[in-house]
Amino acid sequence: MSAMSKYYKRTYRNPREFFSDIIFLLKKSGRMRDLMRRKMLSEAFRERLMLAVISVYGCRYCNWVHTREALKNGVAQNEIAQLLKGSVDSCPDEEAVALLYAQHWADSDTKPDREAIDRLVKTYGLEKAQNIDLVLRMIRVGNLTGNTWDAFLARVSFGTLGSARHSNM
Repeated sequence: MSAMSKYYKRTYRNPREFFSDIIFLLKKSGRMRDLMRRKMLSEAFRERLMLAVISVYGCRYCNWVHTREALKNGVAQNEIAQLLKGSVDSCPDEEAVALLYAQHWADSDTKPDREAIDRLVKTYGLEKAQNIDLVLRMIRVGNLTGNTWDAFLARVSFGTLGSARHSNM
C-alpha cells in the first residue's frame, strides 16, 4: 500500500462533521473573499498549502485541480511532486513552517498540537496564521467531499468506480 493510498480513505464519516465545516466556511465567507481578492497570501503559497493538505487526504480531484493551479501560479513541477509526496524540501524556506503545519493539521484531523499553532502564529503573525487556517479549511472540504464521493461511487459500483479503482495512486 502506497503512502498516498494509506490516507486516501479519509472521508466525511458523519454528516455533522461536513455541516460543521460548511458552517465554518459560511461564517468566514467575507474573510475568504478578502483573502482571495486582496491577495493576503500569494496564489503560489495558497496552492502549496493546498497541495500539502492533499498529500495527506489524497483527493484525486483536488490533486488534479490544484496541481494545474500551482503550475499556473509559477510553482515548479518538481516542487509539486515533492509536496504531493509530503516533502517541503524544494519549497521556499519562508513557507516551510506553514507547509509542515498544513500537513500536521490535516494528519491530526484539524486538531494540531498547541506547539504547532504557537509556532505558526510566532512565525507569521496572528492574521496571516488565521488566513493559512482558512485556506486549510477550504481545501479540507474539497478533499473530504471528493473522497466521500469516490467512496460512494466505489460502493454503488461494487468497486468498479471511485476510490477502489484509484487506490494505488
